Amino acid sequence: MSGLKAAFKAGDTAIPVGNGLRPSAGVTKPVLSDATGEAEMSGESPSTTRARTADRHVGNRIRERRVMLGFSQQQLAELIGVTYQQAHKYEHGLNRISAGRLYEIAQALKVPISWFYEGLDSPALPAEMSARKRACLELARNFVAIENEKFQEALSQMARALAARSRAEAGSP
Repeated sequence: MSGLKAAFKAGDTAIPVGNGLRPSAGVTKPVLSDATGEAEMSGESPSTTRARTADRHVGNRIRERRVMLGFSQQQLAELIGVTYQQAHKYEHGLNRISAGRLYEIAQALKVPISWFYEGLDSPALPAEMSARKRACLELARNFVAIENEKFQEALSQMARALAARSRAEAGSP
């Protein structure tokens, strides 16, 4: 009996084998995903699931702002004093961000800390909005890369004209 006790550690589960039980080493719990990709039925508490959702949301907002400003992950990493790999992990919500580090990131990206949490409580947007948002970010990044002010003004005028035309078409049957 003492050999059986030694084979089990706190928190182990057991699998019936013959007349006895053995630890279920290597047996994993089933993991099902919900709409947000969270691990359900994996033994995580709801607060852990919410924390991971928040970590991913903040990471996505960091990436969104970085792209908006035209920074590479390497440039952001240098600005906040971490490695490229660490910046990558922050953006994907794999590593949690301390309050002090989030403050540094907010300073580097020129936004208030609250900006990273905007939209956390609202439901996920449809995929079409994500593609549209990506296109808008790419447009902004390319616009900033245009050094000639006359070209920037011409592009702005074209965008205003196209927007006015779209509004007029939407208003007419």
